[in-house]
Amino acid sequence: MAVKKQFNSFDEMLQQSELPVLVDFYANWCGPCQMMVPILNEVNAKLKQRLKIVKIDTEKYTDLATDHHIYALPTLVLFKAGKPVERFEGLRSAEQLIAELEPLL
Repeated sequence: MAVKKQFNSFDEMLQQSELPVLVDFYANWCGPCQMMVPILNEVNAKLKQRLKIVKIDTEKYTDLATDHHIYALPTLVLFKAGKPVERFEGLRSAEQLIAELEPLL
């Protein structure tokens, strides 16, 4: 079950995470973003002991999207120790995404 936590900032959330954080930058109107939901659920099921997945709505958090140079949706950014280490743009299968993430964890 997911646990909701409050943080003072996005950076604080990233830095306080003991696990690498995969941030899904999405928008509700984006069809491929909606297609990523079951894919990310599958990735989470496989990697939940090694990875945290966070969704950020680019319509609500435009400053975060700008700060992280999000120009295409969906864009996934992997953060380790609060720093971005890899980004993935566009739709991928769960198997492809897991294969790309595992060597980075």
